[in-house]
Amino acid sequence: MKDLEAAWNDRFLADFGVAVDRPAHGLLQDVHWSVGLFGYFPTYTLGNVYAGCLNKAMRAAVPDLDAALARGDTSGATGWLREAVQRHGGLRQPRATIAAACGFEPSEGPLLDYLEAKFGDLYRL
Repeated sequence: MKDLEAAWNDRFLADFGVAVDRPAHGLLQDVHWSVGLFGYFPTYTLGNVYAGCLNKAMRAAVPDLDAALARGDTSGATGWLREAVQRHGGLRQPRATIAAACGFEPSEGPLLDYLEAKFGDLYRL
């Protein structure tokens, strides 16, 4: 542990070309880490997986979604979210909420499809 900060800073410089000037910009950049709240990180992944599922289902239910959002019209998105997700509040467990809203069990597939479509051409994947 005593060498952790130096190891972090060395790797950060090697990977990103940025020298860390103080612990708040390096090893302690996320407030959760310094107090041992590592349990938050899996929830970020679940949130991304759930968002991929919701995105797929919303796009199927609101076909003109991109055009509406480009016009600043969020009513299709907010209306769908209100009816499919929010009106149920805490009556269901998260997985059941996503399954009911989307019509399929949550999985990583929709997120991976979204990421491939978004970044595939850009990074020639």
